[in-house]
Amino acid sequence: MSELIRLNKYLSESGICSRRKADEHILAGLVLVNGKRGELGQKINSEKDNVTIDGKEINNIRKKFVYYALYKPIGVISTASDEAGRKSTIDLVPKNPRVYPVGRLDKNSEGLIILTNDGELTQKITHPSYEHEKEYFVIATAQKGKDLGFENISKRFLNGISIEGQLMKADKITNCQESQNKHKFYFNIIIHTGFNRQIRKMCDKIGLEVTKLKRIRIGKLTLDKLNLSAGDYEIIKRHDIM
Repeated sequence: MSELIRLNKYLSESGICSRRKADEHILAGLVLVNGKRGELGQKINSEKDNVTIDGKEINNIRKKFVYYALYKPIGVISTASDEAGRKSTIDLVPKNPRVYPVGRLDKNSEGLIILTNDGELTQKITHPSYEHEKEYFVIATAQKGKDLGFENISKRFLNGISIEGQLMKADKITNCQESQNKHKFYFNIIIHTGFNRQIRKMCDKIGLEVTKLKRIRIGKLTLDKLNLSAGDYEIIKRHDIM
């Protein structure tokens, strides 16, 4: 006898989306159960009930999850699809089963990104409430006319910077170095939030231009232990990350 499962969890475990996103789809009326509009908190029989999202039937829901750790090269985007036809992270891993990138890493940045069909894991890594750390190595130069010292830079990052109505801040700054003329800075920055282009925007706000941005850790998974070259991936386990 099949146990009942919440509709949002069912969608998440199908690899369709996170539970939070599933709730949004349900509220928007995009999810039907046996031809009727799904409801928040609704429980279904995964073997008997027919579930569709946006008119498409969901097949093979309880599929096996896969997890890829990819070293994203510069110039590759991290969205699942692109109208301009640019190369994406999903082009660098096997196409079956279908996986999605966890979070963002902008085109001009490089480093570790996870791709999976596990929607629940995606939710836990990307949502700030779970406080999963992401660590980056940064090289930045002072913008023309800016007189910056690393003590001041670190203080601004840790106290938080208001950008576009959001308070963006670092959890920790480590391995700080600066050039003799205090024009170039090297440091590791740890954050648990994931605002779009967060580190670049924070640097720009205080007068730094990022010349290198590399994600080196997600949770307990580190790029150096994987020993990957840019463009390579490795199959990992969920417990490698959390």
